[in-house]
Amino acid sequence: MLAVPFSAGLILPQITPQYTATGSLIYQASDYQGTLRQDPITEATMASQAEVLQSLRIAQKVAERGDLFSDPAFNASLQPPGLLRRALSAVQRLLGMDDEVGPDDSALGPVRDRAHDLTMLAVQAALHATTVRFSHVVEVTFVAAGPVVAATAVNNAMDAYIKGLYAEKHQKIDQGTAQFEAQARTLRATVQQYEEKIASYRTDHDLSRGIHAGTDTEQITRLSEELAIARAERAGADGKLDAARGERGAAAQAAVAPSVVQLRAQQNGLAAQIQAEQGRLGSAHPEAQGLSRQFAEGQRALAAETARVVASIEAEQHAAAERVKTLEANLHDAETAAEHSAYEQIPLNAMTRDLDAARAQLQAVLERIQQTAHQTSVEFPEAHEISLAIPPEHPSAPRTAQTLAAASAAGVFLGLLLVYMLHLNDETVRSGNDIRLLTGLPCLALIPEVGKRALGHLGIDEYAARRPLTVFAEQVRSLRTSLCLKADRPRVIAVTAARPAEGKSVLTLSLGRSAQLSGERVLAIECDVRQPSFQHRLGCAPAPGLMDILRGQIDWTAALQDDPVTGMHLIQSGKPGGDIPGYFLSDDMRRFLADVRSRYDMILLDAPPVEAATEARIAAALADATLLCVRWRSTRGATLQHALEILRDARAKVIGTVLTRVDIRAHLRAGYADAGIYHRRYKSYYRR
Repeated sequence: MLAVPFSAGLILPQITPQYTATGSLIYQASDYQGTLRQDPITEATMASQAEVLQSLRIAQKVAERGDLFSDPAFNASLQPPGLLRRALSAVQRLLGMDDEVGPDDSALGPVRDRAHDLTMLAVQAALHATTVRFSHVVEVTFVAAGPVVAATAVNNAMDAYIKGLYAEKHQKIDQGTAQFEAQARTLRATVQQYEEKIASYRTDHDLSRGIHAGTDTEQITRLSEELAIARAERAGADGKLDAARGERGAAAQAAVAPSVVQLRAQQNGLAAQIQAEQGRLGSAHPEAQGLSRQFAEGQRALAAETARVVASIEAEQHAAAERVKTLEANLHDAETAAEHSAYEQIPLNAMTRDLDAARAQLQAVLERIQQTAHQTSVEFPEAHEISLAIPPEHPSAPRTAQTLAAASAAGVFLGLLLVYMLHLNDETVRSGNDIRLLTGLPCLALIPEVGKRALGHLGIDEYAARRPLTVFAEQVRSLRTSLCLKADRPRVIAVTAARPAEGKSVLTLSLGRSAQLSGERVLAIECDVRQPSFQHRLGCAPAPGLMDILRGQIDWTAALQDDPVTGMHLIQSGKPGGDIPGYFLSDDMRRFLADVRSRYDMILLDAPPVEAATEARIAAALADATLLCVRWRSTRGATLQHALEILRDARAKVIGTVLTRVDIRAHLRAGYADAGIYHRRYKSYYRR
């Protein structure tokens, strides 16, 4: 965990400080809308301007104005050669491979200046432009080893960008003006050509212009109106004539004339008078005859007047018919002349439309030229600085405090990750819960590891007896209590383990001494014949033991020894030799256990490791119960399961396990449920 921040602390002072200067400019359209503007300012437009700001062209301007081509920080060719480069040059000189100057290729074309190109790329890498979201502001930054160099570079970049925009705009305006002027010249020539063609056509076809151009149309209109009137008059005359030529029609038409009406009235009055006189005087009376002669003269006068009216009407009808014929002939001539004139007017109309279109285009181009000229005088640059860069006071890199903090966090993270990976790959037994999950057996006690300082001059096997108020002694008593509370309390108990050095012998002696101090009669028998430990742990002299008893060399009572601490009886393993598993399977072993069973309350068999010696299975099968010792964070789960399978195959009654050599602090930090007994809240219950 400390390696990462320590390495960072060593490396950071060796890094050259870098300073970051920042400036900002705004990109926006002027209030005057120029003729060359096409697109509105969008996010894509702002992103494009940012790319232009950090382009190689701007980088070259910055390098030229700031004389960065002579700065070793950007021009790598000016830096002193490094160790690797010097070593390579030395090897080349030893091998006679010195670089030779090649022929001058400048006469063949442009020659690449590698140092110049690399310097521009380095300047471009240090130059950055970013847009401020939801605005038209662009922030420009530059990273350099010197604060003044960084600030100058930012200001040079913004100035070069703005001037470039201004020059580019004027160049576009000049190009647009030249294009418009060329188009205007072309349109003027086109207008002049159309005007000449129209004038020539009018002259050739004798076509009038201005107010005389509509004479034919007006004449046709006038003649049509007059013809309509004449036709109406002829129709009226025809009607009168038809009425006058018929009997009823002539009388009706004569009645229309005033003279005929007057005569008709006189005749009617005279006819009535004649009828009255004839009725009164008779037809032969002179007065009646006189009236009849007067009536006949009136009838002749009426007929003459009627004939005169009919003749007058016939004259009117004839005059109207002649007028209609004359007007129809005149209208036909006028329409023929108009059709001919219209046919000749079609090409003229087409040329006139083309002329109007050319004049409109010319007018539009002239207006664009005037607008462009006006824009040149009033247009401002589309970008300007809103914040010039100033030399920064503090370096932007390396950020020592932040880097050390990040390195420390990374160290902690890597350490935790390493612990987690080790935890995932750790297949050892770490708690009583692991044992229950793996074997289904209870964990009857957690025997803690006792350090040398806590032991002092004591041995670990006598620690429980000498220090009865310690956690170690309490866990031994807890194990004894679990054995005593069973319904079928075992008397002969085998204590074994899967592997050596798992604390089975220490547990055997500690459990026996704890029971002996409680008033029980205890016998501890050392069954680990191949690796005996009682003599070393108890500090007693060599004596006959279990193997001598099984060989029949001595009686078992003669092999008994007293524990110097508690008075517990002990039987050592004796002198090894012969078929050890055979002696354990013999009837002598069964008789021996039957004899001691009747005299002791607890008989502990310190059996060898299950995977190491066969006699461990035999001892476990002969015992009433078997305790399996498991070393904390040392015994693998697969090893424990294999040992348990061996014991079960031997029909041993394994009643539980004991987790030995537990690191109290580590087990407590791991947060296992069975680690609560080690918590400081229980510290007052125990003494050293």
